[in-house]
Amino acid sequence: MVFFSDPTDHYSHRVRIVLAEKGVTVDLVEGDTAHPPAELGDLNPYNSMPTLVDRDLVLYESHVMMEYLDERFPHPPLLPVYPVARAESRLFMWRIEKDWCTLIESIQNSRSDNVVKKATKELRESILAIAPIFAEKPFFMNDEFTLVDCCIAPILWRLPSLGVDIRPSKQSKPLLAYMDALFNRESFQQSLSEQERELRL
Repeated sequence: MVFFSDPTDHYSHRVRIVLAEKGVTVDLVEGDTAHPPAELGDLNPYNSMPTLVDRDLVLYESHVMMEYLDERFPHPPLLPVYPVARAESRLFMWRIEKDWCTLIESIQNSRSDNVVKKATKELRESILAIAPIFAEKPFFMNDEFTLVDCCIAPILWRLPSLGVDIRPSKQSKPLLAYMDALFNRESFQQSLSEQERELRL
């Protein structure tokens, strides 16, 4: 199994967390989006990362990769067993994509200071708005670590580099405790690239 990964990209990072959770050994090929590995163009029609290759199977969408790995390596399970709960988890991941990932794109790629400032404010407010749910359960709407947490963790790790400051307060306390638990998780530490480690030095 070969994994083409951008060491700075949160989409690549979420898949690396799943691989670490499952204890799956892969040949890791690193590159950046501007200069992808030469062989990637022959495998992926979009020449994009992350890309996962398992024998004749080539996957180049992070959600598909994560679910494939969860089914291919069933222990520990990272999606709930029951169809309703699985559907809810998939919807949470879709909402992260729509609500947070689009704001991250704006922060990272926009040339307009106003757009960046607005997106940064929206992302901070949106993340703080969910803080109380972590007082109810240790993980995102769940007692167990799931693929939803795999999507959230790379975003929360990058908040300082995105200009999003979550200060200690009564509201943020459950969120900060959740972040500490995620970041100290063995699989999360294993998943970090050198560049990602430097984001919080």
